Amino acid sequence: MRVIESGLGGVLVFEPAVHGDQRGFFFESYREDKFRQAVGSDRRFVQDNHSRSSRHVLRGLHYQVRRPQGKLLRVVAGEVFDVVVDLRRASLTFGKWMGTTLSAENRRMLWIPEGFAHGFLVTSDAAETVYKATDYYAPEHERSLLWNDPAVGIAWPLTAPPALSAKDTAGKRLADCDVFD
Repeated sequence: MRVIESGLGGVLVFEPAVHGDQRGFFFESYREDKFRQAVGSDRRFVQDNHSRSSRHVLRGLHYQVRRPQGKLLRVVAGEVFDVVVDLRRASLTFGKWMGTTLSAENRRMLWIPEGFAHGFLVTSDAAETVYKATDYYAPEHERSLLWNDPAVGIAWPLTAPPALSAKDTAGKRLADCDVFD
């Protein structure tokens, strides 16, 4: 498994070794010892999530305060442009973002540590994402960073107006968000 540094402290892209032939393919989608070595600490996953979204759906940018979640995400059908924003006030990359394409074809996985907002835009007809989380979903602690906050300046690959939930439309600008100390 190849580990790619993202430029945002702790955010990693994992590229698995895929073994394939005329019958299909096989790869390790998660291996605790290699994951622990790459992230430099032991993380316990407590919840798995699976979502399906249509083209132009933009989900995010979500995070939880008081019960932050680390997430290990991959796409099992379709393609998304996946984005993370550093919300750790003491970080040298506070307010900075990075984006990467995750797809069923490239089989890449993204590790998003606690302290980051996360979202994605579906760039295929539909996409299914699965991810592991280090803490349980706690709606009372969930927050949304505004997906198009000019202070963050995410270059979403939009080809049409995004389909947003009411929660995501009402996201807060970085200057008004609850962030991590």
